[in-house]
Amino acid sequence: MKFDTLKYKNIDKSSIEFFNEKEKFSLLYLENNSDETEYTKYTLNGNYIQLYFSLQDKIKVAFNMEHCAIYLSPEDSGLIYFKDDTMNVLFELPAASKMLGLLIPVSFFHSLFASEGDYFFNFENIKGGRPVIEEKVIAPSLKIVLNQIVAKKLHGALQSLYIKGKIYELLSLYFNTSEETESDHCPFMANEETVAQIKKAKDIIIENMANPPSLEELSKTVGLNIKKLKMGFKEFYGAPVFTFLLNYKLEHSKKLLEENKLNVSEVALQIGYSNSSHFIAAFKKKFGITPKQFTKQDHN
Repeated sequence: MKFDTLKYKNIDKSSIEFFNEKEKFSLLYLENNSDETEYTKYTLNGNYIQLYFSLQDKIKVAFNMEHCAIYLSPEDSGLIYFKDDTMNVLFELPAASKMLGLLIPVSFFHSLFASEGDYFFNFENIKGGRPVIEEKVIAPSLKIVLNQIVAKKLHGALQSLYIKGKIYELLSLYFNTSEETESDHCPFMANEETVAQIKKAKDIIIENMANPPSLEELSKTVGLNIKKLKMGFKEFYGAPVFTFLLNYKLEHSKKLLEENKLNVSEVALQIGYSNSSHFIAAFKKKFGITPKQFTKQDHN
């Protein structure tokens, strides 16, 4: 199906440009306060590393065409790079949704991670003009910074200073890796086979969420040793393998409860809890309410 760009409204740049530091970064903030889905088009002139975060509800961000799109919930982030001098970024925001985008010129982004000729990242993909489209789960500490960026209000120059500081904090948290991480394990992995193996591991644990393989079994199935699997998975998805799976299972349980076809015990079994009380405790710890209380809420 062709992408209907006509429904996306061109808007004045200043209406969503939350903050701009010339030649360093632009911060975009979109909020849909209506009760209908809104479609917004933002034109980029130049090559940027793009980071997108949903602050509320599931959003869609597409890049010129339908198939080049990412779908982000408040648990996720998307890192995008296309070598394209002009690009239309298309935002699809459901009612009552919010999102934040950070645009960084490639040259400035490169300088952030350069020190005495040694680069923290492998930039071969970017140098070769290959696109980068990566999604990963964000850490709780990063969520706090995102909320602080849009919520904190200061006067004049103090606001500008505060936002700049928070952007650097956001970047440091987003790209943080452990000291053990090997140089080829980074957001721009040169080894595409390793990337595919890590993604395969994610697909396997999701497909078998009720009875997932052990870490040793998983590493053998995808063909990575345990150390590389653990480090690569955490870097790509922002959490260890089974922490990621737990979060995914609980998010999936919300969808099952919303459909109202299964009771709490049946949902617990479907996502791998033989004891429904354990599921209830995990659900309440993550979302602050019990599954039964959740089913009584209006999800329209």
